[in-house]
Amino acid sequence: MQHFPPALEALVEQFARLPGVGTKSAQRLAFYVLSLTEEEAANFARAITEAKKAIHCCPVCQNLTQGDGPCAICASPRRDGSVICVVAEPKDVIAMERSREYNGLFHVLHGVISPMNHVGPDDLHIKSLVERVSSGEIREVIMATNPDTEGEATAMYLSRLLKPFQVKVTRLAYGIPVGSHLEFADDATLMRALEGRREM
Repeated sequence: MQHFPPALEALVEQFARLPGVGTKSAQRLAFYVLSLTEEEAANFARAITEAKKAIHCCPVCQNLTQGDGPCAICASPRRDGSVICVVAEPKDVIAMERSREYNGLFHVLHGVISPMNHVGPDDLHIKSLVERVSSGEIREVIMATNPDTEGEATAMYLSRLLKPFQVKVTRLAYGIPVGSHLEFADDATLMRALEGRREM
């Protein structure tokens, strides 16, 4: 990148820091930004800085929100306040909401336990989850972390942690994705599907 002007090189480097963006994509994004008008570029930059200033964690569930007080989900009287779905990241809340089947509350950990990445329980929003469950108003906690090693370890850790509170702790079922074929399922997926089978 020696033939790029220093300002363009700095812009490419910033885009390359984004997750899933390689050098080529970063260059395309940088050139696109340079093609914007002054006003469009200013609006783009303003949107980033304003989002950074305005967005913060909900004091109750730790999901991303704007403004003072709890987020819209926590503040809604229509939600079932006795059920909490625990997810790793704010984007997982969006995925659960998309299903339109879940009507309880959420708790966002902002990560999973990952010794390889030096992330321990103290680095996550676990203390506030325990405080919510210890209030005595929660009857079920649904573990909705990803079905990978770190997600499983986090779910197991939380399950043991919440056991003394006499709350029902459940885990999302795994199985064969809708629209796929049995022949393409791996052994672990088939095993989970059998374990999670239910009566029809």
